[in-house]
Amino acid sequence: MKLLKQFFDFYLNSSIHVALSCYALVRITFHFFHIQYDTSMALFVFFGTIVGYNFVKYDALVRVKKKPIGIQLKMIAALSFISIILAGYYFFHLKRITQIVSVVIFAVTALYTLPFFPNRKNARNWAGVKIYIVALCWVGATLVLPYINAEIPFTADFFIKCIQRFVLVFVLILVFEILDLANDDPHLQTVPQTIGVKRTKILGFSLLVPFWVLGILSFALHDLMINLIMVVTLMFFIFFANTNRSKYYTSFWVESVPIFWWLMLVFF
Repeated sequence: MKLLKQFFDFYLNSSIHVALSCYALVRITFHFFHIQYDTSMALFVFFGTIVGYNFVKYDALVRVKKKPIGIQLKMIAALSFISIILAGYYFFHLKRITQIVSVVIFAVTALYTLPFFPNRKNARNWAGVKIYIVALCWVGATLVLPYINAEIPFTADFFIKCIQRFVLVFVLILVFEILDLANDDPHLQTVPQTIGVKRTKILGFSLLVPFWVLGILSFALHDLMINLIMVVTLMFFIFFANTNRSKYYTSFWVESVPIFWWLMLVFF
């Protein structure tokens, strides 16, 4: 049992689970825009997510705080190194415009982590902007990249889907911020720190309504019903979110929502 828990913790801490969530959103993008499955695109996002998230999570821990590197961190570093190689391999199989946009997304991720400007904190610590940066990166990686790589003309449906994807990720992050409220630096001015937990939950509920309603403009009835199930599931996660919840509540269950959404589209 202890070995199983260690494996599960490694699976979460090494960002494999969040990478699967991004992969699922890419597959959802393929589904909604009727794009033929593109292995290079999907796996570039998967391995790129592992690299990006591990860089964000562990850079400060090792570079700034000089924490000793344990066995698990060494394994995560090895996985990240392999992921860099694989992400680089799939990068060169993408269209040129996709490569350019992916570099921009990586630059934003680096800005989120590293203090590029003298006497300034990194973007992760800029008051009130963290949630928007993360949501935009997710939209860029899981929707914009697959779309432009398929060389599809921009339509109103594309922009509607971008808004929906942004809202979805924004709401997912709200749940994270509620659970992290006790540990977050007060200067971050996260949404729960600014308006309180109760109003944050109301905001989350409110945003999920237009998320589903916008789908009426472009989704088939079958997809709308699946989206409704996903919205109700997310509402439950928001409702029961509090600072006493286990880390698995967000790092596994909440981050499983995109995977759950994709599996419903596949099997039902």
